[in-house]
Amino acid sequence: MRLDDSAIGELKKAVRGEILREGDAGYDSARRIWNASINRKPALIIRCFGVSDVIQAVNFARVNRFLLSVRGGGHDLAGNSVCEGGVMLDLSRMKGMRVDPQRRLAFAQCGLTWGEFDHETQVFGLATTGGKASLTGIAGLTLGGGYGWLMRKHGLVIDNLISVDIVTADGRFRTASLGENEDLFWAIRGGGGNFGVVTAFEYQLHEIGPSVIGGIILYPTEVAKELLQFFREYMASAPDELMALVAVRTAPPAPFVPPHMRNRPVVILAVCYAGPAEEGQRVLMPLRTFGQPIVEKVGPMPYTRIQRLLDDAGAFGYHVAVKSDHLADLDDDAINTFVSYAKELTSPFSVALIVPLGGAVSRVGEHETAFSHRKAAYDYAVYSLWTDPKDSERHVKWTQRFGAAMQQFSIGVYVNEMADEGEDRVRAAYSRANYERLVSLKNKYDPTNLFRLNQNIPLTDAGRLR
Repeated sequence: MRLDDSAIGELKKAVRGEILREGDAGYDSARRIWNASINRKPALIIRCFGVSDVIQAVNFARVNRFLLSVRGGGHDLAGNSVCEGGVMLDLSRMKGMRVDPQRRLAFAQCGLTWGEFDHETQVFGLATTGGKASLTGIAGLTLGGGYGWLMRKHGLVIDNLISVDIVTADGRFRTASLGENEDLFWAIRGGGGNFGVVTAFEYQLHEIGPSVIGGIILYPTEVAKELLQFFREYMASAPDELMALVAVRTAPPAPFVPPHMRNRPVVILAVCYAGPAEEGQRVLMPLRTFGQPIVEKVGPMPYTRIQRLLDDAGAFGYHVAVKSDHLADLDDDAINTFVSYAKELTSPFSVALIVPLGGAVSRVGEHETAFSHRKAAYDYAVYSLWTDPKDSERHVKWTQRFGAAMQQFSIGVYVNEMADEGEDRVRAAYSRANYERLVSLKNKYDPTNLFRLNQNIPLTDAGRLR
């Protein structure tokens, strides 16, 4: 993009936030995201302080036909929040929040992380489904659907969404809910950032914590297959209050890990029981007594600590490659394939996950929100994380081989666990009917595809000709 100083001057008069160009103080930190492999340089970064700034920035990009990207919390693996040579909206300073404990509602601006969100709600003993790591931004996670520790009890993040404030491609400020702009509200619940810039979210809260039953159990990788088979049978009848996941990763050099197991691959069973403590102890007993664990650290703990269990893998600065799919079941072939690749971790920071869905997630209709795969039993994801860019080829190849081997079991994919994988993979995130409706709504609300740096819903020919 080419801009003269007068155009920059007019833009600076119109916005309250900073406008940064390469060489300015703060420019490099503003364009930094979770995935260190992404090193794009926007021509302009607009650090929005409020809705007015967002409206001005969207209008500026649309009128001048500039590439536009939107950065919320920055926990971005695909790199869509940072553009090359265009305009980047940095929303990370929009962190206003208000909790209504009587009505159990939270009103949260788009720059918050889940750790910051929980800090405000937990003082009232309230929470909603949030990310599996506290460093994740609320905006991107919500718009893609939103997995979290409470989803089996209270549904996905989008199932707890009451309304949003959104600036659409025409620069208009809208509120979307079940009673206002209902079609737009349907689309943003799983359709990602295709339809505008969401500036604020209203969430339903639930009585959670401040203490829950949770923690981790570590096993040697030799029992990974047997543990997953047991886990499959156990979760088939587990109560909604229980969320558990299985992860294969390298044991940290932490004091609670026996010295001979530190820095070696292990299987981790992580659990969170969001119900009465006494009942939780009974429900968790079969998990706590399976086999001969290396470490067992399960008990009452703050809900906010549960939200930080995976924070080390979510820390900024890693190079990241990801493969993921929804699974109809966790049959023995899928288990064997997953375990065979997971045991060959190429980096001590990488993690391979099996996450059960079901519960409240499955009780929402397939067409009630854009998020489609309500009947998937599990989600698997491999996050390959490394620090030395010279090692990138080795780690990426392992990740791709892992994904290719698991593809035979796929019944779809979760948009928040995708890199830039092409239109067919975006289609796989939705049912046919939901995808066609999303295309129609994309034509209506973003007829020039201004918001295209995302898991993009394409325009039809009719939409392009408007």
